Formats: sequence, C-alpha cells, structure tokens
Amino acid sequence: MATFTDRLLRSVAPIWERVHQHPFVTGLGDGTLPVESFKFYLKQDYIYLIDYAKMFALASVKAYDLEMSARFAALQESTLNMEMELHRQYAARFGISREELEATEPSFVMLGYTSYMLRAAHQGSLAELVSALLPCTWSYWEIGKRLAQVEGALDHELYGEWVRMYSSDEFGQLAIWLIDIMNKLAEGKNEQELARLEEYFVNTSKMEYMFWDMAYREEMWPCAIN
Repeated sequence: MATFTDRLLRSVAPIWERVHQHPFVTGLGDGTLPVESFKFYLKQDYIYLIDYAKMFALASVKAYDLEMSARFAALQESTLNMEMELHRQYAARFGISREELEATEPSFVMLGYTSYMLRAAHQGSLAELVSALLPCTWSYWEIGKRLAQVEGALDHELYGEWVRMYSSDEFGQLAIWLIDIMNKLAEGKNEQELARLEEYFVNTSKMEYMFWDMAYREEMWPCAIN
C-alpha cells in the first residue's frame, strides 16, 4: 500500500534529481568541489543547525505522547551537543575556528529557509512542522547513499567524512524514523490537509536545492547589496 511519504517523494523527484546533479553535490563525490565553496557551506550549515535544533525543540512541545516528545528532545540535544561538535571538528580541518563559525553572517537563502521552517513550526501543527523538516534529513540520506557508490568518495581526504556521515546506517535510522512519523501524522487527514503538508515538503525541498547552489557560488545575497 502506498504511503503518504511515497506521494511526497513523487512530488519532489525532479527537484531532488536536480540536487543530485548539482555540481556541489557531484563535486563531493568525485572530489572536484572547490574547497572555498565547501568552507562557505560549512559555515552556513553550522548556523543552519542552530535553527534546525529549534525545530526539534518545538516538535517535542507539540508531540502528542511522551515517547515522541522525548525522542524529539533527544534529537535537539544530540544536534546541539554532538552533531555541532562534529561539525566544529570537521571545520577545524579546513582552518575554520569555532569563533569564526559562530560569527558567521547568514546568507539570504539560509535566512529564508530557516525562517520558513520556523514559521511552519510556530504556526502549524506537528504534522506541518515535520513536513517542513523532513526534506533536509531525508534528502541528505539519499545524497549520502548515492555518493557512497562513487568510486573513492568514501575515502576522499577532504569530503570522505561528509559522505560517510550521511550515508551511515545511524543517519539513515533517523531519516526512517522521521519518515515513519510523517506517515503516522498524515493518517486520517483530509485532502486539503495533506496538500498543505505536501506544500511545505515541496517548498523546503526547493530551498534545499537553493542552499546547495548558494554554497557553490558562495553567495550571500542574490544581487549586490551592501
């Protein structure tokens, strides 16, 4: 039987394929990604994670049962205290200090993306929150799995760690859990409500593409604004 997330995946298949073919992503796999683009990405992604953790905190508040609330709270804690620490260690290999990471000015795309997610979280239901959050985790897992099949990608001296992280079983388990939660939250909803969830999912998938493109071009704003 088809699930709601099957529907979501069909709706974003062309967008996600464009992500897979983007030179930033292909460059992670074949090692051709310019280092400066990756450094720009690391800094923007670091401040993205701060708002990403807030999404888990708000999900914990909105959760319907204690087990789900506890899991979302644990995800917030692990994002802030484990994933961000790993991010700091990885960035240090590229000469980026913790101070530099935390002083990062957000790009236009980063501001737009996280503002949209947080609006969904504050104003919407738990289902709307998860639908806005899910593309990040799920698409990263899909990218990681595909890049892991590229010869030499897992062992690349600069980008191999990134590929190993997002192709790992541990990260996949998080993606699968969120996918399952999305399907459970979609149960019993009418078509208007499902369309609203799909809208969030499609929009944040588009923003994922924009994030990769922004990082590749090291673009703070889409036009010259001082």
